[in-house]
Amino acid sequence: MLVGTRLLSEQLVKTRFPHLRYIRIHTSDKYRATIYAWNEDLQLSKQDALNVEKYANAYLYPYVVFQVKAYCAVRADNVPLLQEVPVDITQTALRSNLNQYGILAAINRQFPYGRLRFKHYDVIHSMIHFDFDALKRMGEHEKEILLRFLREMIPLGCYCEVQFLEDDS
Repeated sequence: MLVGTRLLSEQLVKTRFPHLRYIRIHTSDKYRATIYAWNEDLQLSKQDALNVEKYANAYLYPYVVFQVKAYCAVRADNVPLLQEVPVDITQTALRSNLNQYGILAAINRQFPYGRLRFKHYDVIHSMIHFDFDALKRMGEHEKEILLRFLREMIPLGCYCEVQFLEDDS
């Protein structure tokens, strides 16, 4: 399965609609994503919203239903703030041929004191389950960073969960 990540999707929308200066895409529900957009004047015309929605639903990913809103709705919709991720994670998320093996490899490069493994995909809940076998106890902050990196590389319209298996010796 090829992966349509947030970063890749944003890049594709920006390329197709270069006059839209602000683009943010967020998984809003299972198999659903919202595209937030504004032009240079901090506006989103009805025609632009319609064109972006048509494009996304026709050309992005067949497993995701897209809706379009003005960028100002990011706050009201409680979309998390963007946080920096390492270049390696960004480059991986931008690959058009990204699959589960690329995701695992990128996380394992960032966290060499353990191994991320794909456990299973729950189609009904759009939830990807992973195990992380850690060689050392991980703090909550480290776990959250790993999850944040992982969320950048999983498909839009999906969620993920990691079970941390730590060696207590």
